[in-house]
Amino acid sequence: MESFTGGGLPPDDVVVAALRAGDEAMFAALLDTWSRGMLWLARSHVSTSDSAEEVVQDTWLAVIKGIDGFEGRSSVKTWVYRILVNTARKRGVRENRTVPWSSAFEQEKPTIDRSSFQGADDPFPGHWKYFPLAWPTPEGEVLAAEVRGRIAVALADLPPRQRTVITLRDVEGCTSEEVCEILDISAANQRVLLHRARAAVREQLEDYFETARRSA
Repeated sequence: MESFTGGGLPPDDVVVAALRAGDEAMFAALLDTWSRGMLWLARSHVSTSDSAEEVVQDTWLAVIKGIDGFEGRSSVKTWVYRILVNTARKRGVRENRTVPWSSAFEQEKPTIDRSSFQGADDPFPGHWKYFPLAWPTPEGEVLAAEVRGRIAVALADLPPRQRTVITLRDVEGCTSEEVCEILDISAANQRVLLHRARAAVREQLEDYFETARRSA
């Protein structure tokens, strides 16, 4: 039995053929690759981690049952995640936690503190007073366990819609088009949610690094 772990997933047509043939190695590879992100996404719609795990399990059962009907109109990943979202939303309705995605422009605090910008009497009104701190590089601080934990906390603190979008884009590597299709939202909504999520995470990381510098 061929192993797909560690080397990435093969093209969609190979994945689909393997699943239709009942290839356990392929199914295990999909589980290893996507299940963590699926749990994050499901948790945005339901009330407990146990519920999220059940949503993921129900999703995989639906994938196995429905793979023969997969028509290839989207990528396999988009199709699987779309099943997940529909399953999670239905369960969320039962738990009275679902908020319509159409309310993506809900009132929220500004993404960046206004004090970070120059005022009307400054040389360049509306421009940054100072440039935002750069994201840590993969070779540097971001590899530290404490920083990874801080990022996880920042993601968990986000509103559900923002957490879902940033998880799909920056954790799972989905394109903006895939996110729009998975969540059935417009490109404009996706951009706003992603911008707000990234700004909130950046703010928490900047606070963390500033505190670390002061205590150094």
